[in-house]
Amino acid sequence: MGKYFGTDGFRGEANVNLTVEHAYKVGRYLGWYFGQNKDHARIVIGKDTRRSSYMLEYSLVAGLTASGANAYLMHVTTTPSVAYITRTDDFDCGIMISASHNPYYDNGIKIIDNKGHKMSSEVEDLIEKYIDGEIEELPFAKKDEIGCATDYSVGRNRYIGYLMSVPTRAFKNIKVGLDCANGASSNIAKAVFDALGAKTYVINNDPDGLNINTNCGSTHIEGLQALVKEKELDIAFAFDGDADRCLAVDEKGNVVDGDLILYICGKYLKDHKELANDTIVTTVMSNLGLYKACDKIGIKYEKTAVGDKYVNENMVTNGHVLGGEQSGHIIFSKHATTGDGILTSLKIMEAVIESKSTLSTLASPIVIYPQLLKNVKVKSKPAVKEDEVVQNKIKEVESILGSEGRVLVRESGTEPVIRVMVEASTNELCTKYVDEIIEVIKEQGHLV
Repeated sequence: MGKYFGTDGFRGEANVNLTVEHAYKVGRYLGWYFGQNKDHARIVIGKDTRRSSYMLEYSLVAGLTASGANAYLMHVTTTPSVAYITRTDDFDCGIMISASHNPYYDNGIKIIDNKGHKMSSEVEDLIEKYIDGEIEELPFAKKDEIGCATDYSVGRNRYIGYLMSVPTRAFKNIKVGLDCANGASSNIAKAVFDALGAKTYVINNDPDGLNINTNCGSTHIEGLQALVKEKELDIAFAFDGDADRCLAVDEKGNVVDGDLILYICGKYLKDHKELANDTIVTTVMSNLGLYKACDKIGIKYEKTAVGDKYVNENMVTNGHVLGGEQSGHIIFSKHATTGDGILTSLKIMEAVIESKSTLSTLASPIVIYPQLLKNVKVKSKPAVKEDEVVQNKIKEVESILGSEGRVLVRESGTEPVIRVMVEASTNELCTKYVDEIIEVIKEQGHLV
């Protein structure tokens, strides 16, 4: 975890802790770094619908071209589309301007390597050093060395075409709801579902620069649940601001989160002998109910730290083809190198259609355990993790819960916070044990 770059890029409030100067310097360094052994580096840029995305785009372009790189602009598009085009069109790297599911006033810069994966921490560390003046000033390109900016909306259109080619069956006469979060999927998702024959109902696809993720999308799914019931839809999907997440709603109006999606798609792939190693990759936050359901059907699982970056690293290293997070970042490595919300919705549709079933039926084998997470501000995160009294309390609760629950106490990657999570058979037990652990942390003098 760097000073500026976290697990999902450089993120902060626009013009507060992510400024135009930051964006300019990111562009300057990337343009120079990838142009050291060629005349002009080729770097593609996409952005979501936030008002500040335009400002940051222009700053990045100025930095890139000043360092001699050529910038190719996909304009408003999704994060996975930038990853797809970066690897398929032989770009040196890709940049996505988005703060994902955050409010409109936040923004972020995500950097993607030439294979479509998130940029290595080594390169991000060098960018941070340049921003902080720890690397000497870079030379400016001159004369014909100066880069240029080019419209590359064709890249977005090619990505749309690719999505349309993924499903094995048409969606004819299926009533589908989409919540585009007033974000990057607004000009893509409906076109894909319409082309595949679905009867599509769309909400929150009228972005104005200020309404992205506002009471909509995957983090506020109530509106989509209401739409399913009002229109009697067969299935529905909610995306976040840059459409790298997807949550689903079944025909009864119930939310189908990332854990349920992993089970449904994992079982579908296993049944078709396409689940490599019979294994899915999850994070430590996945629900115990997912693991118990997987045990019953012979699906193995691996657990990583929180963040789709870590899920993807595990998948690449071990050759797994399906992984993701409870929040809806789902990676199908046969088709993509990142979480892709629209792709995920298409793969769920495939599972539903091929099984001749409903989404609620496919999700029914999983019994989700109640889960409670509380954050506590502490003086020192390492001190809490090293405190023997605290660790003994955690072990005590784990022993009591046994196989019918679990405890996860972890450090926040961005705040002076310890996250205490308990899963158990009832909400009352979750509350009881979370509060007991926090009380011990307090008694030991760690709270702020």
